[in-house]
Amino acid sequence: MAGPIGDRLIRVDMTAGNVSIDPYPEDWTLLGGRALSARILLEECDPGCDPLGPDNVLVLAPGVLAGTAAPTSGRLSVGGKSPLTNGIKEANVGGNPGQDLMKLGYRGIVVKGQPADPERRYALEVTADSARLVPADAHKGKWNYPLIEDLSQEYSKTTSFISIGPAGELRLTGASVACTDHEQDRHPARHAGRGGLGAVMGSKGLKYVSVDAEKRPVRKPAKTKEFYALGKKYTKTYLDGPAKEPFPKWGTSAIVAEADTLYTFPYKNRVEGRSPDVETLDGMRIVESFETRGGGMHNCMTGCIVKCSNIVHDADGKYKTSALEFETLTLLGSNCAIASWEDVADLDRLCDELGLDTIETGAAIAIYMDSGGLEFGDAEGAKRILREVAEGTELGRAIGDGAVAIGRKTGHHRVPAVKGQAIPAWDPRPLKAAGVTYCTSPMGADHTAGLVVEPGQPYEEAVRASQESQILNAVCDSSGFCQFLMPNLDEIREFFGHFLGEQVSREQIADLGWRCLEDEWEFNRRAGFGPDDDLMPECMKQDAIGPAKLVWDLDPALVARAYERFEPRDELFESRPS
Repeated sequence: MAGPIGDRLIRVDMTAGNVSIDPYPEDWTLLGGRALSARILLEECDPGCDPLGPDNVLVLAPGVLAGTAAPTSGRLSVGGKSPLTNGIKEANVGGNPGQDLMKLGYRGIVVKGQPADPERRYALEVTADSARLVPADAHKGKWNYPLIEDLSQEYSKTTSFISIGPAGELRLTGASVACTDHEQDRHPARHAGRGGLGAVMGSKGLKYVSVDAEKRPVRKPAKTKEFYALGKKYTKTYLDGPAKEPFPKWGTSAIVAEADTLYTFPYKNRVEGRSPDVETLDGMRIVESFETRGGGMHNCMTGCIVKCSNIVHDADGKYKTSALEFETLTLLGSNCAIASWEDVADLDRLCDELGLDTIETGAAIAIYMDSGGLEFGDAEGAKRILREVAEGTELGRAIGDGAVAIGRKTGHHRVPAVKGQAIPAWDPRPLKAAGVTYCTSPMGADHTAGLVVEPGQPYEEAVRASQESQILNAVCDSSGFCQFLMPNLDEIREFFGHFLGEQVSREQIADLGWRCLEDEWEFNRRAGFGPDDDLMPECMKQDAIGPAKLVWDLDPALVARAYERFEPRDELFESRPS
């Protein structure tokens, strides 16, 4: 299958300081985003390497449909060997860089090696005609927001940025990679958070990537009439249906109350599944603030029809953060017994400034509180600890390294993590299929890898539902579509077919997702992963929540069936991400 003529791949050698622009392999036409990252890592990265050493490979890969007129299709995959899990990792992010790279015909950026001097900082500048490394020592140590404010004065208004904060430069394993949104101020508020890939970028000496797409038009599909008609139809269906609901109309923060009723709004390091502070943490309080403070809902990338991102202002009507998501309200709020959404907004802004995953960081702070290091609910203490991350104190570094690291430092017994990565808000005790995903996904405990929000499923069905969701999400993250757009496999393959000019069958699209998973599982197998890495932590088996006394109780042999491909059902193609 031939892709668009002229597509290219940027390769960066940080050791030699060289950049090349190569033709994109034709046999990779269907690969984008997560699937492309997985293939490159399996073929070009030693799975046994030190994640923070020169042999790791950092991949920045837009989805196949990024840069087109398909709605909400410009997401970017950040991939590499995770210093948090020691396995393969992809973290998916919005903002404009993915769109801009693809408008220029760049299907990905592959970064290898390390500079001889670990104290040096560099930037990769990408334009339509060139990609080059330039010194960036002047920006060393800058927090993300001041960095982008400074870069906005140096670069054109059409430039978007990918950056790391101090946490990435310090190579802390909870570090995220920030992308700027499409607002005029270009806030670095979109984060590829999970897996510590900001530390990988930091280990490469790469402080930021600039992408200037100028005023390039969207990519042209092979079947123009059919592609645009499909996009128009899909947009109307979405806006007339899901867009009218509380989510995605008000973003993920609006599902706090629902999650609480499902016992998946964890409290005090997950010893309970519901929070007494649900009313003051409910995202609808943020929505109510729009009337007096300003702010509101917006789209994080050009061409997004979901518009689920909230812009949060402080009491004086000044911008504070975007977006304050459900996961952040849960892990940095309820899980730490911090009762006010406004305190969580402060913590969210600090994490974005430092370049830290809010899920991993919230879990780490809760473990520290549970161990007696800080009182539960101490919001000012949590803010103080986050500021210590930038200072590189012993405690700051331990928090910045995530849940397992702080658990090891404190010797605490309750560390809710799978494959070294903190369990997100969606709790595996009431949501068994989500738990199967955490255990069997190559990504570890990552809800974006295959979330199923359906309590009470028979256990065998939970395993199958997890596998189907993992396949669907792998394809979605490879397409460039946002999961909140809720595309199913039939819809994605139809967009692919019109864009590429050749029909994509159900078998092909399902195989794309399954092969992505197989590439990732094989990478992890070569890295030394085995059945013992697929186990839920003891605290999830022992700490019962809710009146039903829910614990994680699935037999590992049953969980392992997720690795055996089930016969595809119509639901695999017609269902939507939870």
